[in-house]
Amino acid sequence: MSVIVSRALPEVRDGLKPVHRRMLWSMLEGGLRPDRPHRKSAWAVGEVVKKYHPHALEAVYDALVRLAQDWSLRHPLIDPHGNFGSVDGDPPAAMRYTEARLAPIALELLRDIDAETVDFVPNYDGYEQQPVVLPSRFPNLLVNGS
Repeated sequence: MSVIVSRALPEVRDGLKPVHRRMLWSMLEGGLRPDRPHRKSAWAVGEVVKKYHPHALEAVYDALVRLAQDWSLRHPLIDPHGNFGSVDGDPPAAMRYTEARLAPIALELLRDIDAETVDFVPNYDGYEQQPVVLPSRFPNLLVNGS
């Protein structure tokens, strides 16, 4: 039951599941802001797996893809470049062919994160720090659902 609560259900405070939160945080740390060029999705996925979420690459890529699809979220949090699938169920291209960066609205979830607005905890191996939740200047759970 604790796995369901901690991983499968979004946190009410920021409306994100852990993998989504880690993706946005990692992209912010990596400089993938809306005013900068897109970067390969494989880079973003690799950073998340390396630093925060040591699971299968495809599971993390699926999370990135969902955050970029405008039919999955009312306001996508990732600005995609390339084939991220279709509403008809067509799969996205492999991560080495797609590119991504944070969408402008994602910065509202991350704003003031460096001003001690949220707590940080060690990652799985203790070498990095990750936020428990994001500051979230808008109600992401209500806006985008789970």
